[in-house]
Amino acid sequence: MQNTDYVPIAALNQYSYCPHRFWRMFCAGEFVDNQYTIEGTTLHDRVHTLGEENREDVWQVRAVWLKSEKYKLIGKSDLIEAENGEFFPVEYKRGKKGKWDNDELQVCAQALCLEEMTGKNINTGYIYYAESHRRQLVEISTELRNQAIATISDVLKLWESGIIPLAIYSTRCRGCSLFSQCLPLANERVNKYLEEA
Repeated sequence: MQNTDYVPIAALNQYSYCPHRFWRMFCAGEFVDNQYTIEGTTLHDRVHTLGEENREDVWQVRAVWLKSEKYKLIGKSDLIEAENGEFFPVEYKRGKKGKWDNDELQVCAQALCLEEMTGKNINTGYIYYAESHRRQLVEISTELRNQAIATISDVLKLWESGIIPLAIYSTRCRGCSLFSQCLPLANERVNKYLEEA
């Protein structure tokens, strides 16, 4: 188990996507690369080059560490933008918008940290999807905030309990780099066999 004083911002994304994947990555320290993780790492290596610049009226700073004492969060931002006194977290992702909201949770967690660090309300963030070369607006709504806070609580409870979440097969498994480690289909078949026996 890792030190559970602070939850890595990226852990919320992984937990929301699949609690079993989260456990393997953040509790067991397992990670296996595949095409998607390598593409994502390459993208983030470029994005995480510390620096700042002005683009017209927008100030941009990359690779800033974010932290929240209130929510016990920590992590590195891809990009923070400031315009007219407002701050916006921008998260970079390699693919295109998926069917799930795990990326939005990650942006919301960054916003929670930024609010604490700047003393300003953060109502908007963005996800830049490299495949489509487009930004998606993320409304930092009360509902999304509550979901992020609940996910932080779930992550901390899982860390404290040490109980491994079940590997449950879904369409999300298709691109998962840890698919061959957790074998959700095999687990499903064994459980079905035990029920029938």
